[in-house]
Amino acid sequence: MFTIGDFARHGRVSVRMLRHYDAIGLLRPAHVDPASGYRFYEAGQLARLNRITALKALGFTLRQVREVLDEQVSAEELRGMLRLRQAELEAAMAAAAARLAQVEARLRTIESEGHMNTDDVVVKRIPAVRVAELSGVARSYEPEDIGPVVGPLFDELCRRLDEAGVTPVGPGIAYYEDDPGGDGILAHVAMPVAVAPGDGHDFAIVDLPAIERAATIVHRGPMDDVLPTTQTLARWIADGGHRSAGYARELYLEAGEDPARWVTELQEPLAG
Repeated sequence: MFTIGDFARHGRVSVRMLRHYDAIGLLRPAHVDPASGYRFYEAGQLARLNRITALKALGFTLRQVREVLDEQVSAEELRGMLRLRQAELEAAMAAAAARLAQVEARLRTIESEGHMNTDDVVVKRIPAVRVAELSGVARSYEPEDIGPVVGPLFDELCRRLDEAGVTPVGPGIAYYEDDPGGDGILAHVAMPVAVAPGDGHDFAIVDLPAIERAATIVHRGPMDDVLPTTQTLARWIADGGHRSAGYARELYLEAGEDPARWVTELQEPLAG
């Protein structure tokens, strides 16, 4: 048997914590010396201590821990609970990382204000193009809401085109409109194709009309960082007395595995 100090060292907890567990009935000593009151523990009790420590670390209250352990939850059931809690924590960490990335992107936007050259804006005609496309709804037009919709849609569109034996004839395109069924944004992802319209495909064939006058600017890097570029374009439009006629199309000139090397042309239609 172990003294309380030895048991605490083997279990990597404090003596004070073991006394607390004893007081609330969560982990009783195997033996208490009636004369001295010293607590003694058996090696087999390390298994219960391990479960208590793991459940506590995963956010369970001591009351919840006691309920779990007193119900004689099997090792397999406990592993399942821990895996579920692990997934919840990983999701929370991913969400926190995404929020941090959003804050960093906004800071970069603020830091770049007035530093991007509006001379990079070019007005040109965007020709009509036939595309295969899929659509989905994003919560908002903010990059953090657009990216999780557009990325998987492109992956799915490419998969369907490959299954259909259709080879794209140009770089990918994304374009947007207000969702007619709600407050979100309807995102369309498209690949130029040389395919006649018709049934039989699990993607739409659409003829995108030409944009007679588009203010265009090239963005380099991940689309999560596109705000400084879009706001440079907006300043150029406002300073020149122009008026936007809708959401900008995105033409993905280079979109490889590394988002830092992406090259995207933003094509905002101009009224008049």
